[in-house]
Amino acid sequence: MKNNEQHPVYTIDLNFMGVQGAIAAYLIPHADGALLVECGPGSTIPALEKGLQQHGYEVSDISHLLLSHIHLDHAGAAGWLARSGVNVYVHPVGAPHMINPDKLLASATRIYGDKMGELWGEFLPVPPENLHTPEDGDVIEINSLRFEVLDTPGHADHHYAYIHKGICFSGDIGGVRLSDTFHLRVPMPPPEFVLEKWGSSLDRLKGIYSRDGFSSIAPTHFGVFDDAAWHLDTLHKALVNINDWMETVMPEDPMIDTISKELTEWTRQHALIDGMPDEKIEAYELASPTWMSSYGIQRYWRKYRST
Repeated sequence: MKNNEQHPVYTIDLNFMGVQGAIAAYLIPHADGALLVECGPGSTIPALEKGLQQHGYEVSDISHLLLSHIHLDHAGAAGWLARSGVNVYVHPVGAPHMINPDKLLASATRIYGDKMGELWGEFLPVPPENLHTPEDGDVIEINSLRFEVLDTPGHADHHYAYIHKGICFSGDIGGVRLSDTFHLRVPMPPPEFVLEKWGSSLDRLKGIYSRDGFSSIAPTHFGVFDDAAWHLDTLHKALVNINDWMETVMPEDPMIDTISKELTEWTRQHALIDGMPDEKIEAYELASPTWMSSYGIQRYWRKYRST
């Protein structure tokens, strides 16, 4: 049953690659239908449709889509939704790639090769008339719903977080934390991972939290958590830890295979310390691949830290 009076937030599990709890889309009803925060990749469209139906909605009921950033696991289905008339909100830096995704897809193909279709499905362009580019600090008003827009680079330069009724929809800048866990991972893909920018974005979120700007945090990977203070503090520690790891490993400019091997072992040991069983570690790897972070770290170190 639709409950448009209280505007609940429903977490839709997109069942990415058959794994539960890896990628979320957030469904929020309003008086004239509902909106989504994140939509997942094209490969999970059937799961998105099923999730909408479980809450009494069809794609035709969706009026707006708010994207944290344009990476395929967050925005891949946006063009498909826009074909049904959905208005798409995205960072201005990412908007050109939503209109013409050729460069984005070419870059992803160099990384994923012949697995592109299986992983991400089809990425359709968003018609310009359906695309909206709010600025940092803007408030998006959709019926009685309000979303504060926060520019939060570090994971990607085209990254927004949104605050709505005590929840921070943090995309990837809030890290990766899967349901029912107290383990948090920093996703660091190329080409725009920059540790210092991430730290500044985290400081901004912590400042807003301290002013009672939100009490819950909802990373796209995965779910709404009501312990935002613990989450933000743990993310800060994770950034400190990865910086310490880089200072130990990266000064010798190791080959990418060495970075990946050492980072994988280091990441796994942290997961085990936090009590993660093997199946949860595998789910974290799907949501935030260590090998991808290896490339992001190498690029970041060579560009910003190598002397």
